[in-house]
Amino acid sequence: MEDFVWNIKTFDQLSTDELHRILKARIDVFVVEQNCPYPEVDGYDPQAIHLWAENNGEVAAYCRIFPAGIKYPESSIGRVLTNYKYRKMNLGKTLMNFAVNTIEARYRRTSIRISAQDYLLAFYAQFGFIPTGKSYLEDDIPHSEMLRI
Repeated sequence: MEDFVWNIKTFDQLSTDELHRILKARIDVFVVEQNCPYPEVDGYDPQAIHLWAENNGEVAAYCRIFPAGIKYPESSIGRVLTNYKYRKMNLGKTLMNFAVNTIEARYRRTSIRISAQDYLLAFYAQFGFIPTGKSYLEDDIPHSEMLRI
């Protein structure tokens, strides 16, 4: 079994090395693996809480968390990923549980909106997310908006 260290930091708390590892993981999954050139550095990172698991200095799973009013009227979770080397280890489930609990504890909110890739709708449903009916292509990948109340 791998040894994972879980981290949660605001942007200002991130070291440059941590930020570099996070951006590398996001680009590896969303740009390279999914063959989707898009502006990964979108200007929202300074407003996010960054949650990730590390193994030997490598980002194994990651997401960013926003308070209400930044991305949506509700709190939100985005850039959810698991490094391909660590898939099938339930890290995504642990990550999402931590993210939901963080929003409830820090923001005293239960309502969370996400933009989910369609092939992951059943995954997010496990955490109480329900499709809103708004579906769209984002960078040529089918997405659906989901809400957890």
